[in-house]
Amino acid sequence: MKAFGFLSFGHYGGDPSRGGLSARQMLHDAVDIAVGADELGVNNASFRVHHFAPQSAAPFPLLAAAAARTQRIEVGTGVIDMR
Repeated sequence: MKAFGFLSFGHYGGDPSRGGLSARQMLHDAVDIAVGADELGVNNASFRVHHFAPQSAAPFPLLAAAAARTQRIEVGTGVIDMR
């Protein structure tokens, strides 16, 4: 099997009452995407880290949650940007 993975940028923002994505929902969605990718046979799920911006800034709790809910997929950080 060939290796195939994805990189999520973890964007969220805007007023959730106006359709914006909250940080909580972004984290839940990221775990759900990793679970779905694992079920499809994807090999890697990477999450970008972007400090000081409305994106996932602390990846390790997210990685732990994704790893706890998946069986075969590798999880990790794709890019760490510390300005």
